[in-house]
Amino acid sequence: MSTDDESFHPLGNEWEGELEEMLDDTEYDTDLGMQMAQDAMRVTKGELSEAEFHEKYHDDVMEEFGEDQRPTEAAYEQAQQEKKGTMTRMLEAFDGDGEESRRDAMKKMGVGATAVGLGAWGTVDQPSLAEEGGAGPHTETETDDGTQWGMVLDLERCDGCLSCVQACSSENQLDDGVNWMYILDYEDPGDHSERSRNRLIRPCQHCTDAPCEKVCPTTARHTRDKDGLVLTDYDVCIGCRYCQVACPYGVNYFQWDEPDTDFSELDESHTFADYDHGERWVDSRAPRGTMSKCTMCPSRQDGHRGEDKVGTTACEEACPPNAINFGDMNDPESRPQQYLTNVVSTRAQNQVDGRSPNRDEVRQSYEFVQGDRDLLDVGYIDSDWDKDEIEAVRYLRGEVETTDLQYLIDYEEDFEDEAAAEEAAAEEVRSIVTEIVEDEFSDDDRSDEEIQAIVDAVLGESDGSNVSEDDQQRAESALDAVVTESEQAVQNTVDRYESREITPAEVEESLLILEGEEEEPWVTEEGITNEESAQQVLEAYAGGDASTFKLLEDVGTHPNVTYIGNEPGPEAEQVEGPVAYEDVGLVDKRQDVLDERTVGDAGISL
Repeated sequence: MSTDDESFHPLGNEWEGELEEMLDDTEYDTDLGMQMAQDAMRVTKGELSEAEFHEKYHDDVMEEFGEDQRPTEAAYEQAQQEKKGTMTRMLEAFDGDGEESRRDAMKKMGVGATAVGLGAWGTVDQPSLAEEGGAGPHTETETDDGTQWGMVLDLERCDGCLSCVQACSSENQLDDGVNWMYILDYEDPGDHSERSRNRLIRPCQHCTDAPCEKVCPTTARHTRDKDGLVLTDYDVCIGCRYCQVACPYGVNYFQWDEPDTDFSELDESHTFADYDHGERWVDSRAPRGTMSKCTMCPSRQDGHRGEDKVGTTACEEACPPNAINFGDMNDPESRPQQYLTNVVSTRAQNQVDGRSPNRDEVRQSYEFVQGDRDLLDVGYIDSDWDKDEIEAVRYLRGEVETTDLQYLIDYEEDFEDEAAAEEAAAEEVRSIVTEIVEDEFSDDDRSDEEIQAIVDAVLGESDGSNVSEDDQQRAESALDAVVTESEQAVQNTVDRYESREITPAEVEESLLILEGEEEEPWVTEEGITNEESAQQVLEAYAGGDASTFKLLEDVGTHPNVTYIGNEPGPEAEQVEGPVAYEDVGLVDKRQDVLDERTVGDAGISL
C-alpha cells in the first residue's frame, strides 16, 4: 500500500487520483465528493462531529442533488436542540434506532468524540419501493446486544484457491470482473520474518461507523438496524459514486452496463431483504447505474433461502480450508467468536474434519489387530486396494460366503436368489482378478490369450496345463498380496498411533482432553493424558496462535471483519497468487471487460 502525506485516502495518492478522475467522468460535483469523503473519514476518526459534518455540506448537497437524506441530519438536529439548552431532554428522547445508548448519542453530536484504533492496514501515519430513512451512523458500544453480522478470516488457512470469489459471483449473478470478494497475494519488502504466507481476503468490512454511508445523499447506502449490515438500496441509489470515494477499503463497484443477468432471471428470494417497514432491493447483482459491493448475503440472514442458510454466506460455505468464519460478532458463542477464543483448537478441528485415520478408525484398527474385528469391517485401510478387491480375493479363497458379500456385490440389497448372486459375484471376481494379473505381468509383454489362460488357471476354470508353474505362482502371490498388504496397512495405522505421530485421531483425542470430555488414556496407556500434551499436539498440527488485526483500524470505522495472520506493511505490493483468476473462469479486473474504465486501472492495490 503506497501512501504519501498529501493524500487523505488510506489507500494512497495514486488511488485518490483515480477516484478523482472517476468522479470527473460523472455528472456530479467532483470537488464536493472528494471533500465529503475526506471529512467523512475525519468524522470516524473523531476529528469532526456528525453535526458539524452535516451542517458543513447541507447546502452544497441540496444544491447538487436537490435533497439531503444523509443520516448525519439526526445529529445536526440534536445539536441545534443542545444549543437551545435542552441537552438533557434531547438525550433522554433521542430518536435513533431504539437501542442507542447515552454515550452513542453524545458521540453523534460530537460530544467527547475520540479517535479509536491502534493499528492500520499497512501500518501508516424494478418496482419502486417505499423509502425508509437511515437510523443514523452506528458506533460501537458496550451496551449493544443486538446482532452484528461479521467475519473472522484466518489468513494462515486461506490457500488462495478463489473458491470464495467463485461462490460469491455465482450466488449473486455478478458480471465478469465484479468481485465483491477479492483475494490478493502480496510481497512485503519490509517484513524480514519467516512468515508462512502473505495473503489478504478483502470483502466489504461492514463498518459499524461507515464513511460511505455518511456521504450518500439519498440513504441508498445505509446500515440495516437489525443486524448491522451495510447495504445499498438499488431502487434509491443514483450512482453518484460518492460512497466509492469515501470507502477506505476500495470495495465498491459501479454497474456501467446492463447486467449480464436480467432481473427476470434472478431468484426473487435472493433480491429483496426484510426491513421494519417492508422490503428493499439490496441483494444480488446491481442494476445499471448503481453501486454494489459485498452484502454478506442478507437474503440468507432473513431466512429467504431456508432456515439452514441463516448465519451463513456463500463464500464461507465454499471455502475448502475453512478460512472464512461468519456469524454474530456480538455473540460469544458464535462461530467467529469461538474461533477467536481458541484459534489453535478451532484450526485443528477444521483441519481434521473428515480426515483419516480418526479416532473411530484407529479403534477399529486395534480391534482387528487384536482379532476382534474382521478386515472388511475396518473403516480405514491405507493400501492400494479397495474393499471390493479385498473381498473378491477372500471370496475366491472361500473366506467369505456369497450371502455375506457387501462390496463385490451387495447381496442383502440386490439379491434374493443365491444362485443369481453367485453368478454375478463370479463375473465381478473374474474382472478383478484379470486386472490384478494384468498388473502383475505388465512388464512381461504378455498377450491377451496368455493373460486369460493364467486367469482361468487361478480361478480353477482350467487344469492349468497351458500355464507354467512359475506364472501361476506369481498370479497366486499377487492375489494373496491384496489381503496381506491391506492387513499390514491396518497394522501400520496402529503403529503410527503408538509412535505418537500426530494423526487426526490424536488431534481429536487432544481436543476432547482440552474440552474436559476425556480423562482416561484412550486405546492404549501411551495415549495423551494431560492438557499440556494435548495443547502441544494441536500446536504442532495446526500451528501456534497468530496475531489478529482489523484493516485500517485507526480510521475509526470499526470494521466487523477480524483477521488472523499477517498484516500487510506500508511497502506491501500485490503479486500473483497460486491460482490465476482466469484459470477458474473469473476476471481479475473489471476494466478488462468494459469499454469505459472504472476506478483502479492498476488493479487492487495495497
